[in-house]
Parts: sequence; C-alpha cells; structure tokens
Amino acid sequence: MATTLGFRIARLPHLWRSILDRRLAPLGLTQTRWVTLYHLWRMGDGQPQCELARAIGVEAPSLVRTLSQLESQGLIERHACENDRRTKRIYLTDAAMPLLEKIDRVATDARQEMLAGLSEEDIDQLNRWLARIEENGLAIQAQDQEMPLLP
Repeated sequence: MATTLGFRIARLPHLWRSILDRRLAPLGLTQTRWVTLYHLWRMGDGQPQCELARAIGVEAPSLVRTLSQLESQGLIERHACENDRRTKRIYLTDAAMPLLEKIDRVATDARQEMLAGLSEEDIDQLNRWLARIEENGLAIQAQDQEMPLLP
C-alpha cells in the first residue's frame, strides 16, 4: 500500500488541474495563464516576477512569455521596482477581477466535489499529514543539497 501512496500524491495535482482546465476552457485561459493569475491574486499585487515564478514552480524566464500574454490581454501590468529597475513587479488590472472571481468560483466548486465525503475534521487531518510529508521532503531536499552527487 505504501508504494501506491507516492503515485496517488503525484497524480492528484494532475487530476485537479485537468478538472479545472476543462471547466475554465470557456474563459479562454490556458492552464499557465489561469495558474499565474490565480497565484498573483492570492499572493497580492506588486509581487516581484521572480517571487511569482517561485510560487508557481517555474523558472523566471519561463514566466516572461505568459506575463506578456496576460499583459496583452489587459489582465496584468508590469512595473519596474523603484529600488531596482531590473526587477519587475506584477499588478492585476481591474479587468482581471471579474475573471478571477469566476476562476475562484470554479475552483471552489471543484474543491468541494473533490473533497466530497470528507468531514472538516478529515480535511484538517489530511492538511496536517500533507504538511508533515512536505516538511519531511524539504528536510530531505536540504540534506541532499549538502551531500555530493554520486559519480
């Protein structure tokens, strides 16, 4: 049973995004775009581009194309940072808000459906277990980075 646990943990984000992709397709957003908008909305306006990339889990240069597309759609604006002109800060436009509210509604509905049959206590316990697994993984990752790679 423990051998299938990793596969299930790995499969869930793909399943989650697949459900949201299908439901958000009528809004004309690719997964990359809605994920970027949603993260920016949750993190708050004015995020440095590199922090947004880190939160999404992509390299900063990979995010540039998506941000250009969102900017051309009028959904975000990029402004140079006052302290460091090389750093770009990302801001949502007013036009993005109705779209984000729709994304949030779809995500909330999907989350409720995915968690059907689980009590609030079950969900709290699952969150604690996942947090513990994540902490363990981060500790392993930090430890591995200190060790030399095998030849």
